[in-house]
Amino acid sequence: MERRKIDLNMEKNQSKDMPVISVGIPEELKKEIEEFMREEGLEESAVLRKLLNMAISEWKKEKALKLLAEGKISYMKAVEKSGMNVWDFAEMVKERKIIWVKDEIISDLNARF
Repeated sequence: MERRKIDLNMEKNQSKDMPVISVGIPEELKKEIEEFMREEGLEESAVLRKLLNMAISEWKKEKALKLLAEGKISYMKAVEKSGMNVWDFAEMVKERKIIWVKDEIISDLNARF
């Protein structure tokens, strides 16, 4: 598999004052990026920033859901970590069937009401 290098050097981009990094990628991934560029009408750097932002956003959501499901953080802390609003996060929790309230609390509530 041929690998291509995309220039994202860890130097400061003088025109935009943003850090830049370099990463080697497989040829197939480079082709996917080129297709994305054509479809979105964007240059390579804009496409890479967009894809990285999308990936990090998804990672934050998954991390928040995992920590919530494990009982390591509260619901509101998970919302904050996810970068989402309360209602969208609630919908995602529901769709994923994540149980974040301990069984003892549910049993106690059922007994009281």
